[in-house]
Amino acid sequence: MSKKQKRWGKQKKLAILQEASQEGVLVTCRKHEVSTATFYNWKKVYDTYGEAGFRQNGSADRDYRKLEEENRRLKKLLVEKELALEVQRERLKKKFGASDLRKLW
Repeated sequence: MSKKQKRWGKQKKLAILQEASQEGVLVTCRKHEVSTATFYNWKKVYDTYGEAGFRQNGSADRDYRKLEEENRRLKKLLVEKELALEVQRERLKKKFGASDLRKLW
């Protein structure tokens, strides 16, 4: 016998999160038949996006993944720029000497 998957509305999720903060996670999850993994996923979404995270199913996760990907790309670009600047500084040191470089900066 397969278990019917439940759909939780925004208000119900918020009520469960509020109740868990007062009565405890395990008690609340058992009472509402919600797995703790699901509860903590809701909590992560709520902590990250607030109530807006519950508007569309999965939209918060997609937005979060997009932001993580953009952050990863920006970090990579920053590292590449820093590496290029370091190489440029080394070349200038070889060309002009370390004491002359202090005059340039």
